[in-house]
Amino acid sequence: MAIHDVENCDVYELHPDRLHRIEKEMPDEDTLYDLAELFKTFGDSTRIRILFALFEQETCVCDLAEALNMTQSAVSHQLKILKNAKLVGNRREGKTVIYFLSDDHVRTIIGQGLTHVKE
Repeated sequence: MAIHDVENCDVYELHPDRLHRIEKEMPDEDTLYDLAELFKTFGDSTRIRILFALFEQETCVCDLAEALNMTQSAVSHQLKILKNAKLVGNRREGKTVIYFLSDDHVRTIIGQGLTHVKE
């Protein structure tokens, strides 16, 4: 999109009430950085596939690898990134490690994102 494709105001006029609200509500730089990092994590289609699989069913690396036609090593690498971002958690059941979405916030983000792209 060229810069000329974006509509601009015809006059330069500030609106103090709007500016005040933006300044008041704007999170600090560290929080914004963390939010950007979170969205970067969502910016990989392989990780989205894993999250979507876990949205449907908590499961182990073996089943994820089979369902996504990937190696266990590749799935494990992506799960580490997702776990570091606090998007997935895991628990041990005997010799099996089960992965799951870490909380309802992740479920909401995936669900709303899916709804948005289907509109």
